[in-house]
Amino acid sequence: MKILYTATLLFVTHFSYSQNVPIDFEAGGNGLNWTWTTFENDTNPQLEIVVNPDPSGINTSATVAKFTALQSGAAWAGCESMHGSDIGSFTLNNSNCTVTIMVWKSVISDVGIKFVDATNAAQPEIKVANTLINQWEELTFDFSSRIGVYPITKDQIVIFPDFDLGGRTQDNIIYFDNVYNTNTNTAIINYGLKDLTIHPNPAKGLVNIDIQNYKGPIEVKIYDLMGSLIAKTNHHLIDIKLLPKGLYFFSVSYNNISEVVKIIKD
Repeated sequence: MKILYTATLLFVTHFSYSQNVPIDFEAGGNGLNWTWTTFENDTNPQLEIVVNPDPSGINTSATVAKFTALQSGAAWAGCESMHGSDIGSFTLNNSNCTVTIMVWKSVISDVGIKFVDATNAAQPEIKVANTLINQWEELTFDFSSRIGVYPITKDQIVIFPDFDLGGRTQDNIIYFDNVYNTNTNTAIINYGLKDLTIHPNPAKGLVNIDIQNYKGPIEVKIYDLMGSLIAKTNHHLIDIKLLPKGLYFFSVSYNNISEVVKIIKD
């Protein structure tokens, strides 16, 4: 008789937020189907989701966001997600206070980011200028000083792609992508080995961990997008049906080897 052992996950932390990141504008990811609204940009052309204009650099994503900052628009022209249902409701903490964004710009100017609560209360945006033009560059924003500062619970992200108080001399096209880049925020190392597979992926319930030519003991740690450890087990068959939908990282240690695999929970 064949006996099937299914792991019971040992949850080690509680979900304190439901932040939908990274914002990567990819099918099955975040941002692509969000309700983006542009503002203070004269006629307010819509934010476009387009093919990556330069996949040869640090950003190899298939699709990215395109913002056209009009010469006649305000210096603080930008775009914002819809309250609540897009980025979700969350609070800033030590795990998610570092925000990264990839930008491709033809001019040097500030990029601004701020978070807003459901009543439209917000602290001022934090601004960082790009240093490169006509190529992808990753900018880093430090929101650690805003931890515990009113408003506490945020549910909207606002992005100012071309915050230029000096005034534009032309319409500027800015591409941006990978807000809250997972490689920056999770502190998880992927050793790049190919022996490990986790299937099905995406998954709704049971997932199976297969390691080529290895049937010994394993340790599995499951991390959310912010790098917080949420569960651990030592089983090859794991039931994830109780996890909220989203992207997770399975860190699997075995035979003095560690590998990390991204898993989508449907």
